[in-house]
Amino acid sequence: MKPPPPYQSQLRTPFGVLGVHCADDTLIGITFLAPDSAALPPRDAFSREVCAQLTAYFADADFQFDLPLKLEGTEHQRKVWQAIRNIPCGQVRTYGELAALLQSSPRAVGQACGSNPIPVVIPCHRVVSKAGLGGFMHRADDGALDIKRWLLGHEGERSAPVKNCGSTGSPRTVNR
Repeated sequence: MKPPPPYQSQLRTPFGVLGVHCADDTLIGITFLAPDSAALPPRDAFSREVCAQLTAYFADADFQFDLPLKLEGTEHQRKVWQAIRNIPCGQVRTYGELAALLQSSPRAVGQACGSNPIPVVIPCHRVVSKAGLGGFMHRADDGALDIKRWLLGHEGERSAPVKNCGSTGSPRTVNR
């Protein structure tokens, strides 16, 4: 007997495939899979709802997710993830701005961003370096940064990599 697939769904997106992890009626993870990964239809009603909301976001960047999430991480990571959720669509903050807000360090904020278990829904792509894009998914290679650029572009950011962001500590509207 074959074990069940590790994802409740594998959703094809404009930049690749997302693996959707659910436990009961709670979203616990989204994983960026290889672009050539096969799509896998949702296995249950909740994963179908997650895919419907992700699809709605890809059609309209202003779509507001309304999903129960289970976030496992350190207290610091959860604070960073909550701060990220408060950054509106079309706006960015730097790692340093979030660090100042949370009384942390930019590196610690970057590590928490890279450890985000539910990217896209918790929009860690909206956190950038003061000198450019920064990293994405604990990576700085073209594949990861291409996804970050796509997400920022989808939300109205057209100048990626973002430069001269300043350090006001407040979200900035990005060319929408």
